[in-house]
Amino acid sequence: MKPAKLLYKFIDNLENYICRTLLALFVVILFAQILSRNLFNHSLSWTEELVTYMFVWFAFFGASYAAKLAAHNRVTFQFKFLPKKVATALEVLSDLIWVAFNSYFVYLSVTFFMKANLFWKSQTLGIPMKYLYLILPIAFSLMTLRIIQVNYYRLVKGVDIRDPETTELDKIIQQSAASSSGQKELSHG
Repeated sequence: MKPAKLLYKFIDNLENYICRTLLALFVVILFAQILSRNLFNHSLSWTEELVTYMFVWFAFFGASYAAKLAAHNRVTFQFKFLPKKVATALEVLSDLIWVAFNSYFVYLSVTFFMKANLFWKSQTLGIPMKYLYLILPIAFSLMTLRIIQVNYYRLVKGVDIRDPETTELDKIIQQSAASSSGQKELSHG
């Protein structure tokens, strides 16, 4: 595989890789903490704080990954009653509002980061809190890019990126409808 394609694949799955790494790390750290407490009667004080921050980062990168999969919760039932073009336009409008919100939040979080005091540190680890809060502009910027990416694929390339769970649910509903209509035909025949 060409280096450019490898780089694109890595960037396209960045949140996925980060979430997997964070999840594995905080499970290992928590397991080490449990072993340390139960086997050696010694608590590693820094682990709980580190895992808490890692979990927060995991959640924000997970939100960005969900945006890439178009898996955020949305109320879309009303779109079934509208013409396809109107429904698409309203979805795009809602995504534009989401992008505007994210962009404003990135601006606020960068402003906060720039003004934050370096002497405000985490209690156990001693890390300046401003660096822990870097997840806010990073995650909301990534989420904004993913929203734009999903809309590009859907509107320009004609590829509908759907949440895997929604796709599976649609299949189950279609199968259920097909089997119930088949049973009705048998009972009437």
